[in-house]
Amino acid sequence: MAHFAQIDENNIVTQIIVVSDAELIDNGTESEAKGIAFCQSLLNGNWKQTSYNGNICKNYAGIGYTYDAGRDAFIPPQPYPSWMIDEATCQWQPPVPMPTEGMYSWDEATQTWIEVTNGS
Repeated sequence: MAHFAQIDENNIVTQIIVVSDAELIDNGTESEAKGIAFCQSLLNGNWKQTSYNGNICKNYAGIGYTYDAGRDAFIPPQPYPSWMIDEATCQWQPPVPMPTEGMYSWDEATQTWIEVTNGS
């Protein structure tokens, strides 16, 4: 099964559908273009293939993600204004790495990781 993301006029993912591999076969090989044509015949709009393992467009698309054609990547919404995009993965990274021991949540006001304890 293949997955395709519908992208609106602002390059925001609005839905994801599953397409049978049989719909992608063109002369014995899978074709993204054939899958896109199939999606357009069903629902119109702009479509791009995505994959769970991230080997197509870097990340599996999600509703609200942005498709960046220059990076050929689906990028999740930015979680905090201080976080920067990692060009290699197209994932958001905090300005300070999260500690490896324990559970933490990001505090944007202080731009630090706050340890989460039982009851908090």
